[in-house]
Amino acid sequence: MTLFDVQIGALTGESAALEQFRGTAVLVVNLASKCGLTPQYAGLQALHETYADRGLTVLGVPSNQFAGQEPGTPDEIAEFARSTFGATFPMTEKVDVNGPDRHPLYAALVEAADSDGHSGDVRWNFEKFLVGPDGTVVARFAPQVEPESPEITAAIERVLPRPAP
Repeated sequence: MTLFDVQIGALTGESAALEQFRGTAVLVVNLASKCGLTPQYAGLQALHETYADRGLTVLGVPSNQFAGQEPGTPDEIAEFARSTFGATFPMTEKVDVNGPDRHPLYAALVEAADSDGHSGDVRWNFEKFLVGPDGTVVARFAPQVEPESPEITAAIERVLPRPAP
C-alpha cells in the first residue's frame, strides 16, 4: 500500500482520489487560514504553477488542530485561498493530522523524519511532506521552511517524473 491508496475526501465533498497522483510527485501541506504562516499559500501556489508540467501537485490539507486557526467551512476555505492567494492547487477535506482521530493519510506521512530527525506528530500548520511518484515519503520539512526554499525545490527537482523542457 502507498499513500496513493489512501481514501480522503476533497474540500468540495467528493473523493480527492489520491490514486490520480500515482506516478507524480505530491507536496502535501496542512493548511490554516488564520496562521502567521498563512502567507506560505503564495509560495505553494508558485510551486504548483512552476512544476505542474513536470509532474508535481501541491495538495493542501486543511486542519483546525493548531489553535483553531482553520475554523472555516469548506466553501470559506476555498474562497479564502482563491481570493487571497490565487490558489488553484487541490485541497482535501478538513482533517485531524494528530491524535486519536488522525487521518490515515497523516498516519503514514508522520513516520518520515525531517532533516533534523523529527518524526511523529505534525508540529504546526504548514508542515510539508514530499511524496515521490511511487507513493513513498521522500522528504519532510518543518512548518517554517518556506515553500520556495532551496531545500524544498532541490528535493522536488530530484523526484519529478518529467525533465525540464
